[in-house]
Amino acid sequence: MADRSLPTDERIKKKEIEELFRRLDANKDGVLDADELRQGLQSLGHKTDAARISRLLGKADSDGNEQVDIREFFNYVSEHEKKLWLTFKDVDKNNDGFIDEEELKKCFQELGMKLTPGEAKKLMSTMDTDGKIEINFAEWRQFLLLNPDENLKAIVKYWRHSLGIDIGDNVIVPDDFSDEEKVTGMWWRQLVAGAAAGAVSRTCTAPLDRLKILLQVEGARQNLNIITGFKKMVTEGGARSLWRGNGVNVIKIAPESAIKFFAYEKLKKLVADDQGHLSVYQRLLAGSSAGVIAQVSIYPMEVLKTRLALASTGQFNGLADAAVKIVRQEGAVGMYRGITPSLLGIIPYAGIDLTVYETLKQRWLASHDGETHPGTTVLLGCGAVSSTCGQLASYPLALVRTRLQAVDKAMATSEGLPTTMGGVFSQIIKQEGPRGLYRGLAPNFMKVLPAVSISYAVYEKCRELLGVS
Repeated sequence: MADRSLPTDERIKKKEIEELFRRLDANKDGVLDADELRQGLQSLGHKTDAARISRLLGKADSDGNEQVDIREFFNYVSEHEKKLWLTFKDVDKNNDGFIDEEELKKCFQELGMKLTPGEAKKLMSTMDTDGKIEINFAEWRQFLLLNPDENLKAIVKYWRHSLGIDIGDNVIVPDDFSDEEKVTGMWWRQLVAGAAAGAVSRTCTAPLDRLKILLQVEGARQNLNIITGFKKMVTEGGARSLWRGNGVNVIKIAPESAIKFFAYEKLKKLVADDQGHLSVYQRLLAGSSAGVIAQVSIYPMEVLKTRLALASTGQFNGLADAAVKIVRQEGAVGMYRGITPSLLGIIPYAGIDLTVYETLKQRWLASHDGETHPGTTVLLGCGAVSSTCGQLASYPLALVRTRLQAVDKAMATSEGLPTTMGGVFSQIIKQEGPRGLYRGLAPNFMKVLPAVSISYAVYEKCRELLGVS
């Protein structure tokens, strides 16, 4: 049997351990507590749920005082890297000292976990610091040293989900879940965590969202800006009116997420190859198509949100009353006004958002030698920028959609307003110029950063409370 002990020349140097300890010891008191471990792991781009921090502290803290001194840290690193060496050798089938893409895919297959070629390349890039499209033990150890998992299946699951931070209001491509996650119920817990994060985030930024809708529809006619728009809302309905329309915006999260998830699972099987693998483009196609299906299914709620946001006090007596009045006055077609530009906007948003996010992340990795994964702050920044770029590209379509949603049959007849996508585009260009296509953009951008930060914080807390590991 081949010797599987850790070779001396592969062991981490004492100086490297000391440097890592100093990076984690934020208050420089010579010991690491749970908060410092959490902050340190977060800065290195690792998951920081309470269960993981507790397990790491439990493994490193030999005397049970809930702190880790330099001696205990040395012992933990020395023992843990031996176990990481064994898992590395389990994946390195040809024993050449490197893990390549084929070995990685074979490892996932043996563990009963699907891995597409695109995902394999993405995973390799998180550890591969020298750009050789293969992983050596030093890269394997650097990425996993502070992950307390010891068995190979737990490690690869952690590795796979370390990439899964979804940022922004519009998640075009849903999460992939392994067969084990579907059986154990982890998939629905993550969906619930995402829905809760979306609900809190949307509620906190609802005043900006309503202001955006007001500026999109009435900004030109009433010469409104951010300040006068806020004054108009508060004067007309009080501070409470700033959240008008938010209820339906929150309610639609659950059905939209569920429809998108189940549609995505079905569509993946249709576009995958014979081995069930998906390329990046096939995954984007399946995700965008699932987004279209979900959007058509819940679109009446989008119309209700816009009508409620623009309604004056007392115009509608709640969500049900608004729905009944729209159908009674305009028929069922009234609940689908503006759906064409809404669906057309999905593709540019999805493509640009995903492309910019991956490009920014890879450039950060390329410019930071020795770093294997961006920290949470970097990922949030990449997400905010990519979401902004996606919104810039699709915003004119979103504005036209909102104006079509806002125009009821009586208003269109009495004021001679256009009721088609082309008609609205022509009217905006003629009366307001190209800048008119971006009316309301400022409050839309103002809500991006708080929405991203709130959504991420709530998502991580809900994952922790629901026991998602």
